[in-house]
Amino acid sequence: MSILYVSPHPDAFPSLRALIAARYGEVGEGPGWGGAHPRICLQPPPTSRTPFPPPRLPALEQGRGGLWVWGATAVAQLLWPAGLGGPGGSRAAVLVQQWVSYADTELIPAACGATLPALGLRSPGQDPQAALTALGRALRPLEEWLRLHTYLAGEAPTLADLAAVTALLLPFRYVLDPSARQIWGNVTRWFITCVQQPEFRAVLGEVVLYSGARTPSQQPGSEVPAPPKTAAQLKKEAKKREKLEKFQQKQKIQQQQPPPGEQKKPKPEKREKRDPGIITYDLPTPPGEKKDVSGTMPDSYSPQYVEAAWYPWWEQQGFFKPEYGRSSVSAPNPRGIFMMCIPPPNVTGSLHLGHALTNAIQDSLTRWHRMRGETTLWNPGCDHAGIATQVVVEKKLWREQGLSRHQLGRAAFLQEVWKWKEEKGDRIYHQLKKLGSSLDWNRACFTMDPKLSAAVTEAFVRLHEEGVIYRSTRLVNWSCTLNSAISDIEVDKRELTGRTLLSVPGYKEKVEFGVLVSFAYKVQGSDSDEVVVATTRVETMLGDVAVAVHPEDPRYQHLKGKSVIHPFVSRSLPVVFDDFVDMAFGTGAVKITPAHDQNDYEVGQRHGLEAVSIMDARGALVNVPPPFLGLPRFEARKAVLAALKEQGLFRGIEDNPMVVPLCNRSKDVVEPLLRPQWYVRCGEMAQAASAAVTRGDLRILPEAHQRTWHAWMDNIRDWCISRQLWWGHRIPAYFITVSDPAVPPGEDPDGRYWVSGRTEAEAREKAAKEFGVSPDKISLQQDEDVLDTWFSSGLFPFSILGWPNQSEDLSVFYPGTLLETGHDILFFWVARMVMLGLKLTGRLPFREVYLHAIVRDAHGRKMSKSLGNVIDPLDVIHGVSLQGLHDQLLNSNLDPSEVEKAKEGQKADFPTGIPECGTDALRFGLCAYTSQGRDINLDVNRILGYRHFCNKLWNATKFALRGLGKGFVPSPTSEPGGRESLVDRWIRSRLTEAVRLSNQGFQAYDFPAVTTAQYSFWLYELCDVYLECLKPVLNGADQVAAECARQTLYTCLDVGLRLLSPFMPFVTEELYQRLPRRTPQAPPSLCITSYPEPSECCWKDPEAEAAFELALSVTRAVRSLRADYGLTRIRPDCFLEVADEATGALASAVSGYVQTLASAGIVAVLALGASAPQGCAVALASDRCSVHLQLQGLVDPARELGKLQAKRDEAQRQAQRLRERRAASGYSVKVPLKVQEADEAKLQQTETELKKVNEAVALFQKML
Repeated sequence: MSILYVSPHPDAFPSLRALIAARYGEVGEGPGWGGAHPRICLQPPPTSRTPFPPPRLPALEQGRGGLWVWGATAVAQLLWPAGLGGPGGSRAAVLVQQWVSYADTELIPAACGATLPALGLRSPGQDPQAALTALGRALRPLEEWLRLHTYLAGEAPTLADLAAVTALLLPFRYVLDPSARQIWGNVTRWFITCVQQPEFRAVLGEVVLYSGARTPSQQPGSEVPAPPKTAAQLKKEAKKREKLEKFQQKQKIQQQQPPPGEQKKPKPEKREKRDPGIITYDLPTPPGEKKDVSGTMPDSYSPQYVEAAWYPWWEQQGFFKPEYGRSSVSAPNPRGIFMMCIPPPNVTGSLHLGHALTNAIQDSLTRWHRMRGETTLWNPGCDHAGIATQVVVEKKLWREQGLSRHQLGRAAFLQEVWKWKEEKGDRIYHQLKKLGSSLDWNRACFTMDPKLSAAVTEAFVRLHEEGVIYRSTRLVNWSCTLNSAISDIEVDKRELTGRTLLSVPGYKEKVEFGVLVSFAYKVQGSDSDEVVVATTRVETMLGDVAVAVHPEDPRYQHLKGKSVIHPFVSRSLPVVFDDFVDMAFGTGAVKITPAHDQNDYEVGQRHGLEAVSIMDARGALVNVPPPFLGLPRFEARKAVLAALKEQGLFRGIEDNPMVVPLCNRSKDVVEPLLRPQWYVRCGEMAQAASAAVTRGDLRILPEAHQRTWHAWMDNIRDWCISRQLWWGHRIPAYFITVSDPAVPPGEDPDGRYWVSGRTEAEAREKAAKEFGVSPDKISLQQDEDVLDTWFSSGLFPFSILGWPNQSEDLSVFYPGTLLETGHDILFFWVARMVMLGLKLTGRLPFREVYLHAIVRDAHGRKMSKSLGNVIDPLDVIHGVSLQGLHDQLLNSNLDPSEVEKAKEGQKADFPTGIPECGTDALRFGLCAYTSQGRDINLDVNRILGYRHFCNKLWNATKFALRGLGKGFVPSPTSEPGGRESLVDRWIRSRLTEAVRLSNQGFQAYDFPAVTTAQYSFWLYELCDVYLECLKPVLNGADQVAAECARQTLYTCLDVGLRLLSPFMPFVTEELYQRLPRRTPQAPPSLCITSYPEPSECCWKDPEAEAAFELALSVTRAVRSLRADYGLTRIRPDCFLEVADEATGALASAVSGYVQTLASAGIVAVLALGASAPQGCAVALASDRCSVHLQLQGLVDPARELGKLQAKRDEAQRQAQRLRERRAASGYSVKVPLKVQEADEAKLQQTETELKKVNEAVALFQKML
């Protein structure tokens, strides 16, 4: 048995780290040595058990007398090998190890230094403020990294998060008050997310954050005395305090001393600017008029200011119409045509993140095609949402007037629905506009509009006349509450592991599910022989018509030709033999109820069995004897069970895992019922749809979904299109009654007595012709039902264009170019559009289908109101407080118990609410997440990172406009003038690459590639490098160089904003309108300006990129050395040692850029063979250039040597432990390969670190 020794003190964070790792190891792959999970011991190990002085806690003994491992880092990695994030040496594992190292070497000292004073453990001379400053420096890299990441490495907690979170436990408990946590918002959000994980909570419990109101004596856990410490422990702590005091004293001296050559005190470190408040656009601008951008730009980016007024102007100017800039949509366009229709949202709906993702992708594509000069139409529309709308209006009617729809009558009820639609139905259109969706609103369609309703009628009549639509009595999904059939997509599957009580509408008491009831049927003609069957729905036994067994089951061969006796109804049940029976399940005998189970229905069809329906539309029992007659189905369940027990036929009940189908509208348990309905015969249409994909006529992307497509098409069943509702397209079919004694009366399932027609008069003529009588002898009764909403949605791509009538739009825009939607409706909508399009028009409705992923929350959970993780995109755009999120729950239809659970979820995920991010950041973030074939784990705080990116764009453009000057006139073309500097040529080359990657990504629907290319260009190349290099040029005396730089800068802004425009239409329009134009004929808006293409931006310059890469490599090396030696406020001199004259010439050419970018003093290139001055630190910039950074006079060699000696000792001990571990007997056999790889990577890392330490020691020894 392995033993984990830990400290019992509640603030002993190294031990807490090991305990949490053990928890993760329990649910993952287990401990790294492959043995059992360790026993926990809350005390140090006995010295008699260790061959050396007791190790520091935590310590792990792997079996009595086995390998000892100690220290939080090593123990945690051994307990939780999967926490490395990947195999040793992999990118993921290296990233984890880097953050673990950072936590151990930077976070822990800073956290302890800041917390000890708060706990009353401050040493003499210790400066608490300096300690807090040191903690801030340690937190800054975390804050920056977590702007764009949910966790430190990957999409789930790793050893990196474990190390960093436990290191910061003390500051969050005792130091970081609410104002500090607001400053470190990303770190706080990440910390709370981690400590809410089950494995953390199991060890830490509820982590109470510091409120700022407690005294040290009141801190949590202070009442628990620590165990007495040994002399060795006390001595070790004294050494730690001494080292900590020396470190803090050094920091204090460095802050007080001015840099060499300067007498004035250094400026205090600037705090990052926080939100200056809400900036709004207040200039009077009538809707539809252009926004006034003549004033001064605000100091910082504000979504409310930027997004004001632009959309009404775009819409008023007609920029979103395909006719814009051309005589008609049918005018020839060599650039081509792009047409896409929106997946019509429900008229009852409001935006959720799925809508936001869909529209971010679709609008980005639409804007890209429009800017490329194509005739572009993105057609909006809205679905009438039959069931959802009827339910909403019925509830409203009952709430306001106390009336049901039946009391009101069909005609009056439909008037109420239309009234509601006119009042509330365009809400989602306003929300789509808020997202910046560039839809042609003049072409907006509603599926109940006369134009689309005529198309629905035409489609039904044509398909009915061809026999594709037919009448049949079959099993359907039936909602007893709605009194209607529902489609498969409207059925939720509730998985149960065993006995469960569920609330069912219409029943006061909860109903039992998840159990299997066994009972016996007596064999006819026998006193003792019986057949035992089992069922999860015992009430349906009243509709049993047979018992089925497997033909090869030896237990029932003697029952061939025999029957069993039904105990409650006067019929005998034949024993039938069928292959579908599983001999190994239960008794191997199955009750057959064809009218209430799909499998039983098919068995009944094969054996010619009668289907006896025992439930009506409301779920009450019919066709059964008293006392069951008229009972609600689940009351009958109890009655049948009691009757079976009374007759001695009950044989037992047991838990049974099962899936309960629930109506997602009414939450009622779905009942399979036999009903006469209208069906669409899908076999031939499905074959045609499948063949279109096989031939390549229709492309489905990502291609992984093609397998699903073919599987569905190959196994398709006929489609039930009847719905027992009032709101929707009433089925244009009529039941025929003939007033002629020669014609017998018809029955509902008989399709011959049904006729369809575009009008009732047409239907009467067809009926008269069918039966050979005059029209006056025909009476017609139109079907009361309406069509499934998906039927009208399936016609959407061509019904919106005027089909069946020929129109200019139909001839130009059909077939469409692309259908973009979520993969969850590939069958329900996409397949039906393809089948109906091919059948009714002879052409595919579109040429490509792009299916995006499903949005989940930051933890990978499906969005659910009851979890509190459903996010309204408008809350991300405008921001919302935590209380505001809670208030939304109170206005929802959640149960009170679910509301409390949802509130807890909101509090965990959004402890301070959701900050205002703006539309552009939301759109860009969603597209950046959209990796093909993967679901999206959306962290709202990452969207906030893209708001910071918008602020970067704002500030960069503001600086650039100052640099260009008021009198700047851009060149008529973007071509270089020929006198550009190296950095001008470099940035043009990088811009060319961004243009290439953007167009390539759009063509491949690789949105992360596009957003990454644009983000990297703006942030890492234009802002971080080019603008910095530009400052001395614009302030210099060389006017020719300054003018070349200005023209290049203008080109970068012009092209860069056009690149970003499809994703970020508001901020790019705002900034673009502030730029001067190249020509007076330039388009009035960025959204109709040409998109940059490689043919326009062909400035690829490999020579300039190679030269400037040396400058960047040297800069990175200098920055790394400055960070290593704490020279953040000093500009040390730099000497470049080169391998040859060519590299020397190149280094000389870029030395000025290095001086600017690296904040260095003198940057000199050493002559070949010359040595660098004494006292320089060395780093490699490339294989042909080394960087020597002057440290002499800037650091204290003796003090640095002391620190390095301690660091070297620790590295040597760690390396030795790893070597011994790897050399242990049986290591290569017993230890999992993943752990071996991790050990090897750790050893290599430690040896590399040791080498660097030894080089630094040699350097400082020379300086003594």
